[in-house]
Amino acid sequence: MTLHTLEVIRAGALTTVQDEGRTGWAHLGVGRAGALDAPAARLVNRLAGNPPGAAVLETTVTGCAVRPARSVVAVVGGASCRVTVDGRPVAWGGPVRVPAGAVLDVGPALTGLRGYLAFAGGLVPEPVLGSRSADLLSGLGPAPLRDGDVLPLGLPPGPPAAYGLPLPDAVPWPAAPTELVLPVRPGPRHTWFTEAALRTLTTAAYRVSPHSNRIGLRTEGPALERAREGELPSEGLVLGAIQVPPDGRPVVFLNDHPTTGGYPVVGVVPEPALPAAAQAVPGTRVRFVVGG
Repeated sequence: MTLHTLEVIRAGALTTVQDEGRTGWAHLGVGRAGALDAPAARLVNRLAGNPPGAAVLETTVTGCAVRPARSVVAVVGGASCRVTVDGRPVAWGGPVRVPAGAVLDVGPALTGLRGYLAFAGGLVPEPVLGSRSADLLSGLGPAPLRDGDVLPLGLPPGPPAAYGLPLPDAVPWPAAPTELVLPVRPGPRHTWFTEAALRTLTTAAYRVSPHSNRIGLRTEGPALERAREGELPSEGLVLGAIQVPPDGRPVVFLNDHPTTGGYPVVGVVPEPALPAAAQAVPGTRVRFVVGG
């Protein structure tokens, strides 16, 4: 059977293939990867008639442009942006039919940071360890897109009702955060920091650093003072871990984080709070609060 394809006309700053990630391999040093804003990825899939775990494109800041070889239904969501088909404006946040050979152009983000593009049938590059997600740290999965790349498209699976997901009359898309409030569960290495540092973590105003990426959300703000010096043996890390490197500024680990690390982890942000971090642009105020 000949696969249908999607040609990349404009790859953008960073566009990757993502699904729900490759879980269950951390004991072998393999991270999770997957869409940073998982609810947005699930919603574009739902609107396209796909199962929740179908592979989508994740764009960063500048969007991308693609040309399908066959007519396909596409949905653009996540960060709000202008969307066109062969130069004609079409809907953002809802299903759009893209004719064969037409260019679907996803413009720069107007609010938020990361956009998600779903295509009926999903993207079907060869899976690696059960996932089609690109992992920027390990290099597993498809490489970040480049102009001229060609991706395989799956066959449309049918209407959303086939998965028990009837479409609502209106779809609420969360706005990008103007302030990122992250709940923190202390530990496992909070005792490596002074009491003053722990108060600083939960009272000071941090901001999202422009050096943030899929590996971690870096912050700018007051440094956290260590109560003890010395090296910490490398130990396992989980999604949402708040690691504190030598400069003292907290780093919240996201989907492409390493599975082990030697800097102390002062706390962990629960996974349900992390999708907002995917849409927090540099300079966004960050507050850590105990709880969650």
